[in-house]
Amino acid sequence: MTAVFVHGNPETAAVWERLIAELGDTSTVCLSPPGFGAPLPAGFGATAVEYRDWLIGELEKFPEPVDLVGHDWGGAHVLNAVMARPELVRSWVSDTAGAFDPEYVWHDLAQGWQTPGVGEEMVAAMFGAPIETRAERLVRGGMHESVAAKVAEGVNDEMARAVLPLYRSAAQPAIAEFGQHLERAAQRPGLVVLATEDHYVGTDEQRRRTAARAGARVTVLEGLGHWWMTQDPVQGARILTEFWASC
Repeated sequence: MTAVFVHGNPETAAVWERLIAELGDTSTVCLSPPGFGAPLPAGFGATAVEYRDWLIGELEKFPEPVDLVGHDWGGAHVLNAVMARPELVRSWVSDTAGAFDPEYVWHDLAQGWQTPGVGEEMVAAMFGAPIETRAERLVRGGMHESVAAKVAEGVNDEMARAVLPLYRSAAQPAIAEFGQHLERAAQRPGLVVLATEDHYVGTDEQRRRTAARAGARVTVLEGLGHWWMTQDPVQGARILTEFWASC
């Protein structure tokens, strides 16, 4: 089987490097969403629905269903794709399930991006900063230093252009409406990663509630934050391999 990894914002596929190094001979592929480490195609509007359709198109290229893993917005793309086309995956993993709960409240940064005028100013300041400043900000957020340096290099103008339409397309109640079909994800084995110090993706209760609706197991990563896969790649690899072995 092939394990396919999808990352989020503001990230590149480098966020997976430390974890994938611990997976041994597992066949892995990292898919970079348009604008986030991959070019923005002409006419691509960078909305959540368009990213769902992009991921479905990529999954259709594999000769057999894959083990799909998503982090941050990648985790949302994973769930959106699996709800629409569950037959394309053998299993799925997401650390963003809580965002699909009707009571989810977007974090402060996202709410800023979703606000006209304010979002444009925030993106200009964040993405226009020197690479060193961008890397320092990621490290302060919990990303491993070696990974942050690589990711900061990929934080570019294309990513800046994608951020606002993506977040604005999912402002409440939109993302809650996406979650109306979570039960469809139960057609394939699912795992919701609950990193206890990740405060971007909903409360513990919201994450457990959406996991239950999606028929997914929950694994708790005590003391780890939003970038758990860079903080403790050994544990991250272990929970994935154990899950895959049980599917």
